[in-house]
Amino acid sequence: MNIRSRETTVTFANPFRLSAIDHVQPAGTYRVVIDEEEIPAVSFLAYRQIATMLHTPALSSSGSSQVFTVSSGELASALEADAGA
Repeated sequence: MNIRSRETTVTFANPFRLSAIDHVQPAGTYRVVIDEEEIPAVSFLAYRQIATMLHTPALSSSGSSQVFTVSSGELASALEADAGA
């Protein structure tokens, strides 16, 4: 199977929480990586999403980041709620 990754960013104007992350995350712009796998045996090129990873600032002061696998639906809902706040 062929797997591809797409990278984007999301911006929260307010602090937010996702079930995959223990702590409330501060407002800001976050890197999101989406992995997709090719769907075999179709007459056209198609992919399905297999993972959504949110990169957050590390809790330590090392300057690195942490990566959490999150639900794409929950992330979209959090962004909608943030936009409506």
